[in-house]
Amino acid sequence: MKVITTPDPRLRKKSTKVSVIDDEIHDIIAKMTKSSIDWENEHPYELTTAMAAPQLGINKRIIIVRDDFDDKKNNHFTALINPEVIKTEGKMQKDYEGCLSVPEIYGLVPRPKKAKIKALLEDGTEVRIKAEDFLARTILHEIDHLEGVLFIDHIKDDSKAFYRLDEKGDLVPADYEKEIKSNKDLFPDD
Repeated sequence: MKVITTPDPRLRKKSTKVSVIDDEIHDIIAKMTKSSIDWENEHPYELTTAMAAPQLGINKRIIIVRDDFDDKKNNHFTALINPEVIKTEGKMQKDYEGCLSVPEIYGLVPRPKKAKIKALLEDGTEVRIKAEDFLARTILHEIDHLEGVLFIDHIKDDSKAFYRLDEKGDLVPADYEKEIKSNKDLFPDD
């Protein structure tokens, strides 16, 4: 399956809760993992840290998070089903985010330092996760997808918050007027 990108309207739909973890859900998780790795193989300068089911056009409350953010060779992901933010805390911090569904655009997105998350694992076990820093940011980014929210929505009026990758794989400031504000694929309702 291919990752869908803006302006696909399925990215803006709120996802439905998973009521039963059955073969269909296991199949979706397997497709998400394969699609994440396939996408990464096509983008040598980028790492797939996580994915939400809506990014494959499947509006179910499922996300996968890479087990090791530092090792691109480790292709194992943990699935979180019906993830829910219980609490966030700590000072808001800005850091870079990108998204498989928002090609070539990155942004400095404010998010809380810590998050407490409740979810089900693929075997149905309920877990509570205390996440900090990059892990918290990653999980919150993916839960946003389940609500139809993209990272760009958090920064759309900040002209200095947008970046893109250059031909060497380095982040450089994006031209806000040409590449962002006028791009109806990013903000179709504006």
